[in-house]
Amino acid sequence: MWLQRLQDLAYDLDDLLDELATEALRRRLMMAQPTQAGNPSMFRNLIPACFSTNFSPRAVQFDFNISSEIDNITERLEDLLKQKSGLNLMSDHLGGTSSRRTGEERPPSTSLVDEYSGFYGREKDKQAILAQMCLGSESSSNRRLRVIPIVGMGGIGKTTLAQQIYNDEEVKNSFDLKAWICVSDEFDELAITERIYKQISSESCEFKDLEKVQVKLREIISKKKFLLILDDVWNEKYGKWDVLSRPFQAGAPGSTVIVTTRNVSVASIMRSVPDYYLDQLGNEKICSILAHHARGWQNFDAHPGFKETGEAIAKKCKGLPLAAKSLGGLLRTKGNPNEWKDVLDSKIWDLPTENNDILPALRLSYQHLPSHLKRLFAYCSLFPKDYEFDKHELVLLWMAEGFLRPSETHREMEDVGFQCFDELSSRSFFQCSKTGAESRFLMHDLLNDLARHVAGRVCFRLEDKTESNVQHRRDSLLKARHSSFIRHEFDGSQRFEAFSRVRKLRTFLPLPVFKTPPTWQNFYLTNQVVNDMMPQLHFLRVLSLSGYNILQLPNAIRNLKHLRYLNVSATTIEQLPESVGELHNLQTLLLRDCQSLTKLPTDTRNLINLRHLDIAGTGKLQEMPLGLCKIDSLQTLSKIVLGRGLKVNELRGLLNLRGALSITGLHNVMDAQDAREANLTCKQGLEELEMVWSSDFDHSRNEMIEKEVIELLKPSTNLRRLKVEHYGGVVFPSWLGDPSFSQLAHISLSDCRHCTSLPSLGHLPSLKKLRISGIQGVKTVGNELCGIDWPHVRDAFPSLETLEFVDMVSWEEWSTNLSEDDGNFRQMFPRLRELIIAGCPNLINISLLRLPSIIILKIMSCDAIKSSESCMCKSRA
Repeated sequence: MWLQRLQDLAYDLDDLLDELATEALRRRLMMAQPTQAGNPSMFRNLIPACFSTNFSPRAVQFDFNISSEIDNITERLEDLLKQKSGLNLMSDHLGGTSSRRTGEERPPSTSLVDEYSGFYGREKDKQAILAQMCLGSESSSNRRLRVIPIVGMGGIGKTTLAQQIYNDEEVKNSFDLKAWICVSDEFDELAITERIYKQISSESCEFKDLEKVQVKLREIISKKKFLLILDDVWNEKYGKWDVLSRPFQAGAPGSTVIVTTRNVSVASIMRSVPDYYLDQLGNEKICSILAHHARGWQNFDAHPGFKETGEAIAKKCKGLPLAAKSLGGLLRTKGNPNEWKDVLDSKIWDLPTENNDILPALRLSYQHLPSHLKRLFAYCSLFPKDYEFDKHELVLLWMAEGFLRPSETHREMEDVGFQCFDELSSRSFFQCSKTGAESRFLMHDLLNDLARHVAGRVCFRLEDKTESNVQHRRDSLLKARHSSFIRHEFDGSQRFEAFSRVRKLRTFLPLPVFKTPPTWQNFYLTNQVVNDMMPQLHFLRVLSLSGYNILQLPNAIRNLKHLRYLNVSATTIEQLPESVGELHNLQTLLLRDCQSLTKLPTDTRNLINLRHLDIAGTGKLQEMPLGLCKIDSLQTLSKIVLGRGLKVNELRGLLNLRGALSITGLHNVMDAQDAREANLTCKQGLEELEMVWSSDFDHSRNEMIEKEVIELLKPSTNLRRLKVEHYGGVVFPSWLGDPSFSQLAHISLSDCRHCTSLPSLGHLPSLKKLRISGIQGVKTVGNELCGIDWPHVRDAFPSLETLEFVDMVSWEEWSTNLSEDDGNFRQMFPRLRELIIAGCPNLINISLLRLPSIIILKIMSCDAIKSSESCMCKSRA
């Protein structure tokens, strides 16, 4: 209870400091504001800053209120200090990250294996590891020491797999010496070396000096083939491993060290072969493990009274053998199926501690985290089970909550966040999504339970919408600082009644935080919540209303002066209130797929902390505030609309831009030098660029200016995606196709109807997908597409996998004019898997060389191609 009060005080103090900093920023900005004439007020210049700001009615009221709050904080702090003395509490100056200090130390493992191997379920993994060990293979002599890391989350079965390998008959016959060492928390080079020596020599070590022990160990293993298992390793310091491993180099070729660890960083300093990642077991195997440890059965098939509940409990284990074994142990004395249901309905921290190793095993990973990573992990308790979250999305939330700080190396907060995310991922707290999306992740169900356990009452997940459930959880919610909930088709005020009493709430987060939901129009949030409740939550730092069918935000949103993150993506909102421009602390403003949005706040001068503005998918947005491009902290600006006063050269000051940028309205650029001043070449963080002119090719268009503009808008060579749409010039820019764009993987050239030839793109080493559509001036395609001098390079389009030609109405012929007998012949399209030609009515002849990798070939709406003789595409397809 004392710690909870201390935690509440820490949050309140943090809010107080933020309030002071925000007011100081407001006063500075007010002093810097010009008058209507455009110059600072002459009268204001005659008054010292302390008088002109501190004696306004608003400032006087603020100072009075803040003084009262400071007195209250001080009184609470003094009271806690008195209670601390009375409870005899002492600070742990060691930091508390070691498992030995928390009582969560894992029991040591041994090499003995469970003889009941029928439910083991790791035979494929075992064979894969044995294959890496190259037992009996001549290739093993090529490597003096092989280090194989087995990596996976706690309880996944790493130790069990290592035991199976250690006791395998073929392994026993392949090594002269073997040793099993459970390392666990303390990586003491001397102690570990002594234990290895004792196991291999069967003698106690009489030396207590690392140098002497290592010399003796080296003598014993010299020219002998040995197997060493280092189980449960946590050490991330390469120097310690380097010292420990020095005697191992004396072993015979084929000597192997197998390391089990939860941390990829540990594996990276030790491995000599790629890590072996251990996945969860299938549910059928988990059922077998549970049935064996609970009742001694092979499965539940012959026991219908237990089958449904037993299989449900097995699903709860989510492929974790330790969970199945531990729950089986708890169920061993419970012969009634109803008692099994109690276990099914329990949280892992509510289960009896007897024979329950799940929470201690998982908490061990948590206890080894540095303190700054602990709260980042606990915050993820806001996500429901099986929720697939986006890496970038989570980092923005962490940043808004104040969990991230710029590093001493002056790295951006986002980079610090990505490093923290990668570290949690490397420690098996996050898992990559099975969908294949690189930035999508999820948490194992039991780790999700652990996050909720360690977060305590600070994070609250509103999972039920009925009033009775809200009433039942009101006590928990009253002290909550962060809240999330699953969005319903209609969310009325009754569901959020308890929130009206939570004045210190920092996070209001509907889930999923999607970007392009297919049915976003079907979710409704009552206006009472938006207009009445929201403005009363003065301490909100994260506010998301994404996906709701809401038309507007109230002007009272200016009251949310702590707000850092505002997400109204995929809503029906038409314009933002001008008061949004008063949110001085706002870092992230997400408006993606607001298809009705027509206007942003006109005055954005005070949004000096804005770092991310996502307005992609806002087709009706035709103008942007003039001062927006003066916010030099901007990193994300997904779209800029030129015209009505906003010029492309205003991009010059946005040196920190990252990710994707769409420049629309390029037909409004009248002076090509504005494009030069935009200085896109220096924006190294830009990875995706879209250049869009008007689709109306009228007489106002100037082909020469457009040609010069696109030439001067040369982006950084870090570009990965490029789209050019409605360009009106005759030729494409000279930089398009330059091999220095070595990371460019996707190109789309659309409706550039006046161009008479295609750019030379064959030299781009990473280009995987190329789409060319609506280029009406092209009649023939020849070697120029591959590059004028392409026969003198090894391959043309070496990485291209997909090639599309669409709506090329004037196109008549595609020919390389080369044969395989030509002495200058080089491979063309060596990896092309899919070729699509559609809507090219005048195309008569396709004469290409062999396409060795083609799988899909589609030729549609190309009426001029009458027979196979006119389509000489020599391929295996």
